[in-house]
Amino acid sequence: MSPVKLRADARRNREQLIEAAREVFAEFGTQAPLDEIARRARIGNATLYRHFPTRDDLLVAVYAEEVQALRAAGLHAAGLDNTVEVDQLFEWLAAFVRHVAEKGDLARSLEPSTRRSELHEEWHAAMVATVGGLVERAQEAGALRADVDPVDLLVLAAGMATAEPVRVKRMLQMVRRGVVAV
Repeated sequence: MSPVKLRADARRNREQLIEAAREVFAEFGTQAPLDEIARRARIGNATLYRHFPTRDDLLVAVYAEEVQALRAAGLHAAGLDNTVEVDQLFEWLAAFVRHVAEKGDLARSLEPSTRRSELHEEWHAAMVATVGGLVERAQEAGALRADVDPVDLLVLAAGMATAEPVRVKRMLQMVRRGVVAV
């Protein structure tokens, strides 16, 4: 089943709501009043609820866009020529750490359900595929050890998300020294 195609004004309203929600959630947390989101988007509450019947629907929309943007950044990095593959990998891992630190609450705020489990699996698979492509490219170039597992890098990076940025930078440098090909 293909997604419903929205009229231009409805698509614009949806985009404005998602952008406002991103800002409000960042400012006040994921339990921020939905009325504030509608107000900032300059859209009526009825329109908000027509697009997003539940808070979870809005959280999913915001977080899905964040995941898509992170995935796109990784795909872009993997497609760059004349660059150092390990640099691209670790720039993306730093972005992933920031993503988990800043946006992880969005995903964790979803109500436990089968849908949440499926979405988490989908988002996790997207991140594994992204880092996997970057790892594979670096390994093919001989810049990364052959035994580096992309999921291990994701787990390490996710664990770094609770640290201060200066510590994250040092930890990423330590991991990099441990995985580059000698």
